[in-house]
Amino acid sequence: MDLPFNGAISKYLEKEAPDHIRKAIGKADKNDISSKAYPYKEEMKTKDYEARMAALQIELAKLQSHIRKTGSRLVVLFEGRDAAGKGGTIRRVTENLNPRVCTVAALQKPTDREAREWYFQRYIEWLPAGGEITLFDRSWYNRGVVEKVFGFCTVKEREHFFAQLPQFEDMLLEEGMVLIKLWLSVDRAEQLKRFLDRERDPLKQWKLSEIDVEGLKRWDAYTQAIDETLSRSHRAAAPWTVVLSDDKKRARIAAIQTILGRFDYAGKNAEAVGVTDVAICGGPELLNG
Repeated sequence: MDLPFNGAISKYLEKEAPDHIRKAIGKADKNDISSKAYPYKEEMKTKDYEARMAALQIELAKLQSHIRKTGSRLVVLFEGRDAAGKGGTIRRVTENLNPRVCTVAALQKPTDREAREWYFQRYIEWLPAGGEITLFDRSWYNRGVVEKVFGFCTVKEREHFFAQLPQFEDMLLEEGMVLIKLWLSVDRAEQLKRFLDRERDPLKQWKLSEIDVEGLKRWDAYTQAIDETLSRSHRAAAPWTVVLSDDKKRARIAAIQTILGRFDYAGKNAEAVGVTDVAICGGPELLNG
């Protein structure tokens, strides 16, 4: 089987990955968590996960009904490193929601015209009207992290972004939108493990990109950009919720709980929603162990 990018992910594991990352991947069984820092050693059992998720799906349906009836507007940003589980978590949120109510915005590389627009302009077009939900699979925070790491913006452009960011998000809040910012964080060994799975699975190879391949070599640059971005954009009015996503199942549950926790809606089942696991879900301080 031909591997994407001539097997660049496997070659990175064999020739360039730090020894401790290579050893962590080599020792891990299928359901083991690769990261020693993660608070759990094994993934959540599928039976327990499915039971929790079934209950949360009912609560999401109730939330959708509430948003439609009240004309509320919900914006959820899903951010994180590549392979952190953003797409899978979004699919769990949307799988039983009406696509006329809930939209997923996964913007491509800016066109030539979009590159000449006000930076926030193309994101504004995707914001929800009353009674709608928009989930951003990556967002305006690209400028803080990815564009910084790969040199897709200048220092001046990035500083201009950070200068305007608080006012932009405050305007969304003043318009009555509920803004939830989720940062899914994955350990270096777990990320590489997921990339290897994608490389070898014909049904998942499309998920890999040149950015993914090159990004493996820029882990430290990503870490610096992430820390700075969260530090400069975590505010009381628009805080970040960090979810440690080495276990995708636990991460999906925590993300959905965070969304449901921002609303009071008719028939809310507090027991079904539950309480987020503070060992894997909290503020940016979680990234520092």
